[in-house]
Amino acid sequence: MTLKTRTLGVVMAAVTLAATALTFATPASAATLTQVTNFGTNPTNLQMHLYVPDRVATRPAILLAMHYCTGTGPAFHSGTQYASLADRYGFIVIYPSATRSSKCWDVYSPQALRRGGGSDPVGLMSMVDYVRQRYAADPARIFATGTSSGAMMTNVMLGVYPDVFAAGASFAGVPFACFATGGTSEWNSQCANGQLIRTAQQWGDLVREAYPGYTGQRPRMQIWHGTNDETLRYPNFGEQVKQWTNVHGLSQTPTYTDSPQSGYTRTRYGSSGTMAPVEAISMQGVTHNLPVDAAQVIRFFGLDGTAPPTTPPPTEGACRVGYTVNAWN
Repeated sequence: MTLKTRTLGVVMAAVTLAATALTFATPASAATLTQVTNFGTNPTNLQMHLYVPDRVATRPAILLAMHYCTGTGPAFHSGTQYASLADRYGFIVIYPSATRSSKCWDVYSPQALRRGGGSDPVGLMSMVDYVRQRYAADPARIFATGTSSGAMMTNVMLGVYPDVFAAGASFAGVPFACFATGGTSEWNSQCANGQLIRTAQQWGDLVREAYPGYTGQRPRMQIWHGTNDETLRYPNFGEQVKQWTNVHGLSQTPTYTDSPQSGYTRTRYGSSGTMAPVEAISMQGVTHNLPVDAAQVIRFFGLDGTAPPTTPPPTEGACRVGYTVNAWN
């Protein structure tokens, strides 16, 4: 089976992603997606698209939103509600694109899984630094999210750059370093099939080893997974919970459990509040073709309480690419 075949289910997620998101008011003159070049060190030739709302908040937050295998940044922009939420709350969204033939992120090589090792994480951090400097963004409010391969990269970025990211949201992903292959092979069948089972301590150690000596605060993590995921099997959900509760020094016993909607079980660890250190949502009967609830992500990040944006962004000199249809490419 080819990598492209294995990830076919990810592409089909387009059908349901937009349908499950809440409806938000769109400004009469919405901002457009902008392609940015020469944003900094970029060892794997990633592409960068940027969404800056017409009214951006003072010291805005940054969201790094990463696509699935075979996807692109513009497709993830048009198929999710993050841009609409940015219009409402004044944060900035980075939509990067992987350019290798599979369009998957490097979540497998030794270079990607350690601080300063190279590969995709370095290019992604260059994008974050570009936005942080250009728009005087709030360094305490930088976030990451993604679906499938993008969810894996969310785990990687939070593991490699815990001093940069405040929180992440992973939709149908796997734990940090679960997909490690030790080389250039992009697929780890043992991990994908949910057969890579470790103790919480072992998973946590993998995160800690990514940035040796770091003793600061760790990013919060929100984890979403369908019980019928046929591409990245459901045991990866529990393994992610093990990993991130251990990283935060928490028990695997939930502090809070509820059902936010039929078939969904939400557990929180370390706190019962909406901004718990770890929040996990198990989606009964849902496949890899899972809905992305962007509003719940933004709520977990604390961005839905952002003060009304009043400061217009600086003029962007890069080429602008406009998208007006909210559908997957």
